[in-house]
Amino acid sequence: MAIPTDQSKRERLIRELRVDTAGLVWAYKLSADGRPEILSAAELPEVLVNPSEQSMYWLHFNLSQASTEKWLRDHAPLPPEFFEALQQGSRSTRIDQVDDGLIAVVNDVLHGFSFDASELSTLWLWVTPKLVISARRKPLKSVDRLRQAVQGGAPIQTSVELLTHLLRDQADVLIGIVRDTVAKVDIIEDELLAGRLDAKRGNLGSLRRVLVRLQRLMAPEPAALFRLLQRPPHWITEADLQDLRQSSEEFSAVLTDMASLQERIKLLQEEIAAMINERNSRSLYTLTVFTVAALPVNMIAGMFGMNVAGIPLAEHTHGFWMVVGVIASVTSLLLWRLRRRAER
Repeated sequence: MAIPTDQSKRERLIRELRVDTAGLVWAYKLSADGRPEILSAAELPEVLVNPSEQSMYWLHFNLSQASTEKWLRDHAPLPPEFFEALQQGSRSTRIDQVDDGLIAVVNDVLHGFSFDASELSTLWLWVTPKLVISARRKPLKSVDRLRQAVQGGAPIQTSVELLTHLLRDQADVLIGIVRDTVAKVDIIEDELLAGRLDAKRGNLGSLRRVLVRLQRLMAPEPAALFRLLQRPPHWITEADLQDLRQSSEEFSAVLTDMASLQERIKLLQEEIAAMINERNSRSLYTLTVFTVAALPVNMIAGMFGMNVAGIPLAEHTHGFWMVVGVIASVTSLLLWRLRRRAER
């Protein structure tokens, strides 16, 4: 958004901006002394039109309100590429340099994350030397951790420090997810070794789906940071670049742990599947034995139950016991053959 130079036009624009600050969740003014100042919606127009050169600002918006995106298009100093990123279907993590600023697309988990693959959402950021504008559609965990750090007086003086802190919070959230997943997998593995399968195979599948989606969305982040480090904007200091390098290394380590955990879950799923197949095979073998053992009884009973003339031993005094003996002999022979075959 171009800032008019004429004083009357500037004042008119400020009055127009005061009409509606749609979707603003919070706004902070971060000074060199590290003490944050919370800005009200009424102060936001002055920040966008005439920001202080001695401070850095962080404005956070909620895109779930229908009017927020239109308000940002009309009043915020955002490039067209930012709004293109909002509309793109693929939301893999990335950081792109546009003009003299950075567009970052960061994926995160929702508040109250319960290991559901649907509880993931995206945060969009526009980062310039003195201004950070972030927007999301659902409340995100890492962003709230960053807000708490800012309110707690974390020493954040530049926009890149704010971005780096967010990426580290994101890595910390992922580390917590990995630890919780490891704890759940340990319990399932212990129960598996104890022979209690229950429905644990489905639980493992749910955990693996969450990890796969997290890795698919966040795996491009180290590469995006690497490209940024190779050609950074001129206003990023060497200290900030070093922090970004450390953040990239930490995130790569988290992704490696996540991949290892996925492999462990896959092996457990294969072990459970093998145990289930073995149980099914035993059950099928037992059913086969009983079916074969009952075959002579069914055949002879069927023959003698036809009620036609000429049934053998019908008039014999010991005919019943003779038939029972034949059935017992044939059944014993069949069971003996099945046992011999099973021992081979």
